[in-house]
Amino acid sequence: MKNALLLLLTTTVASAAPAITVVRDVRYAESGHPRHVLDIHAPAGAKDLPVVFWIHGGGWQAGDKGDVKLKPQMFTERGFVFVSTNYRLLPHVPMGDIIRDIAQAFAWTHAHIARHGGDPRRILVGGHSAGAQLAALLCTDAKYLRAHGLSFASIKGCIPVDGDTYDVPAIIEVAETRARAHGLPLPKAGHRQKFGDDPALHRDFSAVTHVAKDRGIPPFLILFVVGHPDTTAQAQRFNAVLKAAAVPARLFGARDTDHVRLNDNLGTPGDPATAALWEFVELKVR
Repeated sequence: MKNALLLLLTTTVASAAPAITVVRDVRYAESGHPRHVLDIHAPAGAKDLPVVFWIHGGGWQAGDKGDVKLKPQMFTERGFVFVSTNYRLLPHVPMGDIIRDIAQAFAWTHAHIARHGGDPRRILVGGHSAGAQLAALLCTDAKYLRAHGLSFASIKGCIPVDGDTYDVPAIIEVAETRARAHGLPLPKAGHRQKFGDDPALHRDFSAVTHVAKDRGIPPFLILFVVGHPDTTAQAQRFNAVLKAAAVPARLFGARDTDHVRLNDNLGTPGDPATAALWEFVELKVR
């Protein structure tokens, strides 16, 4: 921890809004890998506040913990500590290592967030696109948390945003069938290439595979773009599986937006998806 503290950059942002303390590039693993870091945004003087643990998107191949737009301001102004994590990327590591990175970052957050004013018993997990798949898997497949001596007990809710891989076999089949039906080449950089060619792994990396009754799976708010056929179908499929297992779940389809803007506009005044998010948060996390 001492080594990590030497690397921290702490700034207090003063404005008309409450002051925010930002701690950047906190090392959550001792590997020395440059992507094993996270950022923490907290209201000045924070104590025992609920926590948001956020996972960026980028197709598992790109993206950064700084790609959070209005989210730190949105959550800290409402009395949350906001954590945004990096993780290793394809093709440098396999998909299994990516989700294990996420679990390790979550475990670090659970163990240390009280020092930054957060309550480790009240953590909300969210992510966009590839981050939505990772968030959903972390919150449905208990083995990743169990490896760190944790369970779903501290996760009060999960908000995956416009993911298309809650059911990996389905998205592979849809993409490849669409290509064949239209006489097009099969995808060369699609989900089969990213998730590997093993059907058993496709199922294991799918959140829908691990949903069952009485496993302590937290409530879900699944945000998606109505005009996007793949993320709409995946959201509806995931929601149906959750509800069949008696896991509280809600769908919210955003209109007049797209994959990028849905995520970027969270926190914008008057944004319908933001309103749905806060309705869910106030009900499940407070």
